[in-house]
Amino acid sequence: MEDNIIDNFENRIDTSALIEDLNKLREGINKVIKGQHKTIDLLLTAILADGHVLLEGVPGVAKTLTAKTLAVMIDGQYSRIQFTPDLMPSDVIGTNIYNASTNAFEFRKGPVFGNIILTDEINRAPAKTQASLFEVMEERQITYDGNQYPMKEPFLVIGTQNPVEQEGTYPLPEAQLDRFLFKIDLDYPEEQDELEVLLMHHQHQSPSELIDEEFKLSPEKLKEFRNLAKKVIVKDDLLAYILKLIRKTRMSGELYLGASPRAGVALLNASKAWACLQGRDFVTPDDIAYVIKPVLRHRLIMTAEKEMEGESMDRIIDKIVHTVEVPR
Repeated sequence: MEDNIIDNFENRIDTSALIEDLNKLREGINKVIKGQHKTIDLLLTAILADGHVLLEGVPGVAKTLTAKTLAVMIDGQYSRIQFTPDLMPSDVIGTNIYNASTNAFEFRKGPVFGNIILTDEINRAPAKTQASLFEVMEERQITYDGNQYPMKEPFLVIGTQNPVEQEGTYPLPEAQLDRFLFKIDLDYPEEQDELEVLLMHHQHQSPSELIDEEFKLSPEKLKEFRNLAKKVIVKDDLLAYILKLIRKTRMSGELYLGASPRAGVALLNASKAWACLQGRDFVTPDDIAYVIKPVLRHRLIMTAEKEMEGESMDRIIDKIVHTVEVPR
């Protein structure tokens, strides 16, 4: 009955152009990236919700290629910052350089000034360098020597980390993790998708050759679509549902740290963006369920006992979701 109501519901916001263009964008990215369909869907959701993404996966599952392809497909400026133990904050945000011709110092912008910023192996840099991203991720600007330097839209930071190799790493502090909209766990591709990767390399096809101009999305269109996503309707009972889910994490005996109010805002914005990608101008409980794990899995800390038992954070989130009544 509910499905029929949703099927027959007439959108108050025209999302037809958004769906057509974003489906083209998704198709264009899928031509290059094989077997990461959900990752691509979540990345499109994040960029529509104006949120940053943390990608976690073993080496070789196309984390870097995915970020670069996304940047190319929206005609954006792509920057890749390889985080290492000796990386300094100035290597990320920039620094003042003396100009002899003007007899003055000038600010030389660092690689963080771009549209799609890949911070590769973000947990390999010390805390001071990681902290240099705090302001730019939250405020979309850099303050240096009393001057402010705003970022151009769109601005998306994609951080990557390897879940296997932990030697010589510096775990991200909770305050920085909370600034990522999603944490996406990348799995190995399915057998058929992996075969396509092998065929692509066997035929000497480079990823750049597979990018089709027809599937690109302009930054102007993306800005327009972001404004549409902000207008997606969320009924009061679903706002209350999101709040109950967030507050339930703080009462769980399996968690040492629950979700912050910022997590609730992230869950709301991600749900609206995902609903928009489905061609709807209203959020359903299914939209919330789809994005809740990538929104929460990096913001929660399980108790030491549960960690020693090898409990999965996703399973804990599932348990919490099942304890909260879904609005009808």
